[in-house]
Amino acid sequence: MSSPRTIGDTPQGGPVQGFYVRKGTARRPPIAHGDGIYLWDAAGRRYLDASSGPVVSNLGHGNRRVLEAMRAQAEQVTFAYPGLFESEANVALADLVCKLAGPGLDRAFFVSGGSEATEAAIKLARQYALAIGQPGRVTVIGREPGYHGGTLGALAVTGDHHAEEVFGPLMRTMPKVPAPLGYRLPPGHSVESYAHACARALEDEIVRQGPTTVLAFIMEPIGGLASGASVAPAAYYEEVRAICDRHGVLLIYDEVMSGAGRTGTFLAADHWPSVRPDLVTLAKGIAAGYTPFGALLAPDRVVDAVVEAGGFLHGHTYFTNPLSCAIAHAVVGEMMDRDLIGNAARMGLLLRERLDALAARSRVIGDVRGKGLLMAIELVADKESKRMLPCELVAPARLGAFALEEGLALYSRRTSKGTFGDWVMITPPLIIDAAQVDELVGLLERAIIAFELSLSAG
Repeated sequence: MSSPRTIGDTPQGGPVQGFYVRKGTARRPPIAHGDGIYLWDAAGRRYLDASSGPVVSNLGHGNRRVLEAMRAQAEQVTFAYPGLFESEANVALADLVCKLAGPGLDRAFFVSGGSEATEAAIKLARQYALAIGQPGRVTVIGREPGYHGGTLGALAVTGDHHAEEVFGPLMRTMPKVPAPLGYRLPPGHSVESYAHACARALEDEIVRQGPTTVLAFIMEPIGGLASGASVAPAAYYEEVRAICDRHGVLLIYDEVMSGAGRTGTFLAADHWPSVRPDLVTLAKGIAAGYTPFGALLAPDRVVDAVVEAGGFLHGHTYFTNPLSCAIAHAVVGEMMDRDLIGNAARMGLLLRERLDALAARSRVIGDVRGKGLLMAIELVADKESKRMLPCELVAPARLGAFALEEGLALYSRRTSKGTFGDWVMITPPLIIDAAQVDELVGLLERAIIAFELSLSAG
């Protein structure tokens, strides 16, 4: 029998994990194929994809309609530069996505992922300010915790102190205000009063910076990994919108995780219909892992002003390429034709019920939160006091290892080295059914039990 493969066991090349873990570490299971909500490794072992990878695979794996659209477009043309040609796939996707996004999000600019979408949003906002005669607007306020991508512009508005310590000297770090987390509250606050205080902190920061210097405020309407699917009270969104309007600040919703139907509406913004963002970014589920893809949605008033001033000073080699647009169009079409947004709402309610019941049986699940199929569980040392697990334990990764042993694939990247707590995303593909929800939670419970036993053993 051959020895197990390890990182660094070849003189050159090797898996990408060699950039993340030391030589000698056991390699990850080699992936063989996927079908529906399941993945299989090369040894034939099956895994339920409980987090859709990093909250990407909304349609699951091996969708025939998407694969056929991929083949058909590839046979026609895979790449045509937008500076020279218009693409039918681009137009069809833009028409469909803007229709689903609703009033005020009239145009779509397609890129290769969420970080690129954030960069595009910031740059479009800046050019809009110049176009309307407000050149002093140069500051984008973010939230802490918050995440908007890995490129330097996106990191500048990301609220992660560890990333800021490492990369801060390379960029102009933007100011942050607290995100309205609802599990651990400051003394004397309710969920509602703390959310109000967080909104007031935004206005205070705008005033401190100088209102005519603030370009935009960027936030996830429903938290992604950075806050573990945190949802604020409705009044928070209304207050933020009013504050931005009062000071002429653009409101950017980062819907990279929450958009494309995952929360039971096409945009998470749709849960609060009286509050409309100025710009929206999408990625992940909009192409469901079938191609690297992202989008910026913007209103005519912004795009027209920028065009009249000379056009958008931004682009990438692969932006709006026909192959990716055709794939994303098939993904969104499949989502709509199969009512997967409705399924996300229905199965989300069932998943929440099952996770709440599991939390009641567990001594380490302190909180269950989210909307639709964008859910998270928070892991704690003590449920009554909400005391965090030791930082050095790296609890999400430890639980993830136990889960993989049980045949459950969990997304377990950590935020700010655990400063705000440790949570794991429970975000299965939107195609999941009731029996599979029960299967997911059953496997998760086995992993939780193993995790709890490991804590008892020290």
